[in-house]
Amino acid sequence: MNLKRILIADDHELFRRGVAAELGQVPGWVVAAEATNGRDAVALAASLKPDIVVLDLTMPELNGLEAARQIVLADPLARVLILTAHESEQLVREVLSAGAKGYVLKSDAGRTLVTALQALLEGTSFFTSNVARLVLDGYLRSESGEAVPAQTLSAREREIVQLLAEGNSNKDIARALNISVKTAETHRSNVMRKMGFNSLAELVRYAIRNNIIDP
Repeated sequence: MNLKRILIADDHELFRRGVAAELGQVPGWVVAAEATNGRDAVALAASLKPDIVVLDLTMPELNGLEAARQIVLADPLARVLILTAHESEQLVREVLSAGAKGYVLKSDAGRTLVTALQALLEGTSFFTSNVARLVLDGYLRSESGEAVPAQTLSAREREIVQLLAEGNSNKDIARALNISVKTAETHRSNVMRKMGFNSLAELVRYAIRNNIIDP
Protein backbone atom coordinates (compact mmCIF):
# COMPACT_ATOMS: atom_id res chain seq x y z
CA MET A 1 0.00 0.00 0.00
CA ASN A 2 1.24 3.48 -0.90
CA LEU A 3 0.83 5.25 2.43
CA LYS A 4 -0.05 8.94 2.44
CA ARG A 5 2.34 10.71 4.77
CA ILE A 6 1.20 13.63 6.89
CA LEU A 7 3.24 16.22 8.77
CA ILE A 8 1.52 17.97 11.70
CA ALA A 9 2.85 21.17 13.28
CA ASP A 10 1.23 22.56 16.43
CA ASP A 11 2.82 23.72 19.65
CA HIS A 12 -0.11 22.47 21.78
CA GLU A 13 1.02 18.95 22.57
CA LEU A 14 -2.29 17.45 23.64
CA PHE A 15 -4.13 18.80 20.61
CA ARG A 16 -1.35 17.78 18.22
CA ARG A 17 -1.21 14.26 19.58
CA GLY A 18 -4.99 13.99 19.44
CA VAL A 19 -5.00 14.98 15.77
CA ALA A 20 -2.14 12.59 15.05
CA ALA A 21 -4.00 9.74 16.73
CA GLU A 22 -7.17 10.46 14.74
CA LEU A 23 -5.41 10.70 11.38
CA GLY A 24 -3.29 7.65 12.12
CA GLN A 25 -6.45 5.55 12.27
CA VAL A 26 -7.40 6.34 8.67
CA PRO A 27 -6.46 3.39 6.44
CA GLY A 28 -3.59 4.28 4.14
CA TRP A 29 -2.51 7.31 6.14
CA VAL A 30 0.47 7.69 8.46
CA VAL A 31 1.65 10.67 10.51
CA ALA A 32 5.26 10.81 9.34
CA ALA A 33 6.39 13.57 11.70
CA GLU A 34 5.28 16.16 14.23
CA ALA A 35 6.69 19.64 14.82
CA THR A 36 6.17 22.14 17.61
CA ASN A 37 7.09 25.27 15.64
CA GLY A 38 7.01 26.57 12.11
CA ARG A 39 10.74 26.48 11.56
CA ASP A 40 10.92 22.77 12.28
CA ALA A 41 7.85 22.24 10.09
CA VAL A 42 9.61 23.89 7.13
CA ALA A 43 12.71 21.75 7.65
CA LEU A 44 10.71 18.54 7.99
CA ALA A 45 8.62 19.35 4.92
CA ALA A 46 11.79 19.85 2.90
CA SER A 47 13.40 16.62 4.05
CA LEU A 48 10.38 14.30 4.20
CA LYS A 49 8.28 15.62 1.28
CA PRO A 50 5.01 14.62 2.99
CA ASP A 51 1.77 14.35 1.02
CA ILE A 52 0.03 16.81 3.37
CA VAL A 53 1.31 19.46 5.79
CA VAL A 54 -1.08 20.50 8.58
CA LEU A 55 -0.08 23.77 10.24
CA ASP A 56 -1.34 25.71 13.23
CA LEU A 57 -1.08 29.48 12.75
CA THR A 58 0.21 30.63 16.13
CA MET A 59 3.46 28.77 16.73
CA PRO A 60 6.77 29.93 18.24
CA GLU A 61 9.86 30.83 16.19
CA LEU A 62 8.01 30.85 12.89
CA ASN A 63 4.24 31.16 12.64
CA GLY A 64 2.13 28.92 10.46
CA LEU A 65 1.49 31.60 7.85
CA GLU A 66 5.19 32.19 7.23
CA ALA A 67 5.86 28.46 7.37
CA ALA A 68 3.21 27.90 4.70
CA ARG A 69 4.79 30.55 2.47
CA GLN A 70 8.23 28.97 2.77
CA ILE A 71 6.96 25.44 2.23
CA VAL A 72 5.01 26.41 -0.90
CA LEU A 73 7.89 28.54 -2.19
CA ALA A 74 10.20 25.53 -1.93
CA ASP A 75 7.62 23.18 -3.42
CA PRO A 76 4.75 24.85 -5.35
CA LEU A 77 2.91 21.51 -5.44
CA ALA A 78 2.91 21.17 -1.64
CA ARG A 79 -0.51 20.59 -0.09
CA VAL A 80 -0.76 22.76 3.03
CA LEU A 81 -3.79 22.90 5.31
CA ILE A 82 -4.16 25.48 8.08
CA LEU A 83 -5.78 24.12 11.24
CA THR A 84 -6.39 26.95 13.68
CA ALA A 85 -8.70 28.47 16.26
CA HIS A 86 -8.53 31.86 14.55
CA GLU A 87 -10.74 33.19 11.77
CA SER A 88 -10.86 36.61 10.17
CA GLU A 89 -11.27 37.88 6.65
CA GLN A 90 -7.76 39.32 6.49
CA LEU A 91 -6.20 36.19 7.92
CA VAL A 92 -7.98 33.97 5.42
CA ARG A 93 -6.86 36.19 2.55
CA GLU A 94 -3.26 35.99 3.74
CA VAL A 95 -3.47 32.22 4.04
CA LEU A 96 -4.78 31.99 0.46
CA SER A 97 -1.98 34.26 -0.74
CA ALA A 98 0.57 32.06 1.03
CA GLY A 99 -0.54 29.14 -1.12
CA ALA A 100 -2.37 27.01 1.44
CA LYS A 101 -5.00 24.71 -0.06
CA GLY A 102 -7.20 24.32 3.00
CA TYR A 103 -8.37 26.15 6.13
CA VAL A 104 -10.16 24.33 8.95
CA LEU A 105 -11.15 25.72 12.34
CA LYS A 106 -10.11 23.60 15.30
CA SER A 107 -13.69 23.70 16.52
CA ASP A 108 -14.68 21.90 13.30
CA ALA A 109 -11.76 19.49 13.20
CA GLY A 110 -13.66 16.54 14.63
CA ARG A 111 -16.26 16.75 11.86
CA THR A 112 -14.31 17.94 8.84
CA LEU A 113 -10.56 17.36 9.17
CA VAL A 114 -10.47 13.93 7.53
CA THR A 115 -12.75 15.17 4.73
CA ALA A 116 -10.53 18.22 4.27
CA LEU A 117 -7.37 16.15 3.93
CA GLN A 118 -9.09 13.79 1.51
CA ALA A 119 -10.00 16.81 -0.62
CA LEU A 120 -6.39 18.01 -0.68
CA LEU A 121 -5.15 14.54 -1.58
CA GLU A 122 -7.60 14.59 -4.52
CA GLY A 123 -6.04 17.82 -5.74
CA THR A 124 -8.75 20.25 -4.69
CA SER A 125 -9.15 22.72 -1.83
CA PHE A 126 -11.23 22.69 1.33
CA PHE A 127 -12.44 25.49 3.58
CA THR A 128 -14.60 25.33 6.67
CA SER A 129 -18.02 26.73 5.74
CA ASN A 130 -17.60 29.88 7.86
CA VAL A 131 -14.21 30.51 6.30
CA ALA A 132 -15.57 30.03 2.78
CA ARG A 133 -18.19 32.66 3.56
CA LEU A 134 -15.50 35.06 4.79
CA VAL A 135 -13.63 34.61 1.52
CA LEU A 136 -16.74 35.29 -0.55
CA ASP A 137 -17.80 38.31 1.50
CA GLY A 138 -14.28 39.73 1.42
CA TYR A 139 -13.96 39.57 -2.32
CA LEU A 140 -17.44 41.01 -2.75
CA ARG A 141 -16.48 44.10 -0.79
CA SER A 142 -12.92 44.63 -1.96
CA GLU A 143 -12.54 43.42 -5.52
CA SER A 144 -13.26 45.65 -8.50
CA GLY A 145 -12.56 45.72 -12.22
CA GLU A 146 -13.94 44.18 -15.37
CA ALA A 147 -15.40 40.70 -15.02
CA VAL A 148 -14.75 37.85 -17.41
CA PRO A 149 -17.90 37.26 -19.52
CA ALA A 150 -20.02 34.63 -17.79
CA GLN A 151 -21.20 33.17 -21.09
CA THR A 152 -17.73 31.76 -21.73
CA LEU A 153 -18.66 28.96 -19.32
CA SER A 154 -21.41 26.42 -19.84
CA ALA A 155 -24.24 26.05 -17.33
CA ARG A 156 -22.59 22.93 -15.90
CA GLU A 157 -19.24 24.70 -15.62
CA ARG A 158 -20.87 27.56 -13.72
CA GLU A 159 -22.28 24.97 -11.32
CA ILE A 160 -18.79 23.57 -10.88
CA VAL A 161 -17.39 27.05 -10.21
CA GLN A 162 -20.01 27.71 -7.55
CA LEU A 163 -19.47 24.39 -5.80
CA LEU A 164 -15.69 24.84 -5.86
CA ALA A 165 -15.96 28.42 -4.59
CA GLU A 166 -18.06 27.17 -1.68
CA GLY A 167 -15.30 24.77 -0.67
CA ASN A 168 -16.72 21.48 -1.95
CA SER A 169 -14.41 18.57 -2.77
CA ASN A 170 -14.55 16.60 -6.01
CA LYS A 171 -16.53 13.91 -4.20
CA ASP A 172 -19.00 16.49 -2.90
CA ILE A 173 -19.45 17.90 -6.40
CA ALA A 174 -19.94 14.45 -7.88
CA ARG A 175 -22.61 13.67 -5.28
CA ALA A 176 -24.36 17.03 -5.71
CA LEU A 177 -24.49 16.79 -9.51
CA ASN A 178 -24.96 13.02 -9.70
CA ILE A 179 -21.83 12.52 -11.78
CA SER A 180 -18.71 10.44 -11.28
CA VAL A 181 -15.75 11.81 -9.32
CA LYS A 182 -13.63 11.53 -12.47
CA THR A 183 -16.15 13.63 -14.40
CA ALA A 184 -16.14 16.22 -11.62
CA GLU A 185 -12.34 16.32 -11.74
CA THR A 186 -12.45 16.77 -15.52
CA HIS A 187 -14.95 19.65 -15.27
CA ARG A 188 -12.78 21.34 -12.63
CA SER A 189 -9.65 21.01 -14.77
CA ASN A 190 -11.47 22.36 -17.82
CA VAL A 191 -12.76 25.40 -15.92
CA MET A 192 -9.37 26.23 -14.45
CA ARG A 193 -7.65 25.84 -17.81
CA LYS A 194 -10.30 27.65 -19.87
CA MET A 195 -10.36 30.69 -17.61
CA GLY A 196 -6.65 30.70 -16.79
CA PHE A 197 -7.17 30.29 -13.04
CA ASN A 198 -4.12 29.50 -10.92
CA SER A 199 -5.75 29.63 -7.50
CA LEU A 200 -9.00 29.31 -5.61
CA ALA A 201 -8.90 33.06 -4.92
CA GLU A 202 -9.12 33.80 -8.65
CA LEU A 203 -11.98 31.36 -9.02
CA VAL A 204 -13.91 32.96 -6.15
CA ARG A 205 -13.46 36.43 -7.63
CA TYR A 206 -14.72 35.22 -10.99
CA ALA A 207 -17.74 33.54 -9.40
CA ILE A 208 -18.77 36.73 -7.60
CA ARG A 209 -18.17 39.06 -10.53
CA ASN A 210 -20.25 36.89 -12.82
CA ASN A 211 -23.14 36.40 -10.39
CA ILE A 212 -22.54 32.67 -10.17
CA ILE A 213 -22.46 32.96 -6.38
CA ASP A 214 -25.18 34.77 -4.46
CA PRO A 215 -23.31 35.98 -1.35
